[in-house]
Amino acid sequence: MTTEPSRRTVVAGIDGSPSALRAVQWAAREAARRDAVLLVLHACFVPSPEPYTPVRLPRTYGDTLLELSAEWLAEAEKAAHEAAPQVSVQTAQRTGLARDHLLRAAESAELLVVGSRGLGGLAGALLGSVAAELTAQAPCPVVLVRGRTPDLAPPETGPVVAGADGSPQCARAVGFAFEMAAAAGEPLVVVHAAHRAGVSLPPEARRQVEDAQRRYPGVPVHERITQERPVRALVTVAADARLVVVGSRGRGGFAGLALGSTSHGVLRHAPCPVAVVRG
Repeated sequence: MTTEPSRRTVVAGIDGSPSALRAVQWAAREAARRDAVLLVLHACFVPSPEPYTPVRLPRTYGDTLLELSAEWLAEAEKAAHEAAPQVSVQTAQRTGLARDHLLRAAESAELLVVGSRGLGGLAGALLGSVAAELTAQAPCPVVLVRGRTPDLAPPETGPVVAGADGSPQCARAVGFAFEMAAAAGEPLVVVHAAHRAGVSLPPEARRQVEDAQRRYPGVPVHERITQERPVRALVTVAADARLVVVGSRGRGGFAGLALGSTSHGVLRHAPCPVAVVRG
């Protein structure tokens, strides 16, 4: 068992849930594509002092948690190799808050991947404070893996969808969306929520798209201008998507609300994985 991520690393946080295993498999395929190491991390919170028990137990509460954690890590490693046999997998067991250890691992990672549903330690709280802290603080893109329904695996085909508002902070998200579309051999759909009909893509957003397209000239780009509210617009377009990308900061439309109602709504309702990219 290794303890530290390598320079090129994709990190997957697990909590023993089926959703986490699907996220590990998504992360494994992405790590293989990037020729990166997949670091699977589980952190268990061991209370001190441990809970009182009226009878003497054969092992401590903390030991039980650590043994269960090791089982989950072994299961996740097996799932990763099933999804991408060639990927190099490392596992890391930690004690403490999952959020803290994931953020630390993300400092040297290219991508942080987590599941959308879980037992409470990580993914179970992901749409609340944990998600807000990971997307607000992680120095790398954070991907929440979800399927068309909570019990389905995430889609592996379809366009990449990116919300764009032209803000400086949105440029990185647009670039990341192009990268992911190019790697998948899929088109990119750029979505902008306009306040009135007849509005085209804002000049700043168009410039960002054109700059990124010069780096990825083979990616077909489709624009979707809508008067729908941002969450509804993104979720609607994402009906057949493989990934939705939003920025974490901005001035309006999508990225400006990415740590508030928009990101929360997209994370909760998108029928595919969602990437949140800090500007």
